[in-house]
Amino acid sequence: MGRLSKAHGLKGALKLELFTDDPDRRFVPGAAFSLQVPPSSPWHGSSIVLSELRWYNGSPVAFFEGVADRTAAETLVKAILWTDDTDQSAEENAWYDHQLVGLRVKRDGVDVGTVSRVDHFPSQDLLIVATDNGDVMVPFVAAIVPLVDIDAGTVTVTPPYGLFEETPDDGHETGAKPASDPTE
Repeated sequence: MGRLSKAHGLKGALKLELFTDDPDRRFVPGAAFSLQVPPSSPWHGSSIVLSELRWYNGSPVAFFEGVADRTAAETLVKAILWTDDTDQSAEENAWYDHQLVGLRVKRDGVDVGTVSRVDHFPSQDLLIVATDNGDVMVPFVAAIVPLVDIDAGTVTVTPPYGLFEETPDDGHETGAKPASDPTE
């Protein structure tokens, strides 16, 4: 659902990076989240309950039960919040990151790589695809990623030329002449 990015203030609040399009439904008082933290964290294997969500300067700030001060909040920085909410009324063509990571990426029926992670940005999400030539950042939009088939374990992509292959530098293609040659 989100990631706790940093402590905010002195009363145990934490800035929240949202991974959901519907925070008003997901982040309500009493909502419980399991925590993804390193095994060395005192919060490992724990759950946490939201007491309040506020907005400061357009950013969500969360308060949780049992987190009363900044010191406690700092122990939760970088924790990922998960929910067991399997509400089937979720929007069509919406997936959790953990459902996408590991899927094979196909282009014209040929495997070109594997989804290694999903990066979330304000304008759009990016699928990071691990290929033989390194990582490729694929905009996660319907025009480029028209099909996600969780059951088949695949993502179909229709990328523009140059996204998965190297392109020659402009004006230096094999056999290309410079625009003007003073020796002619």
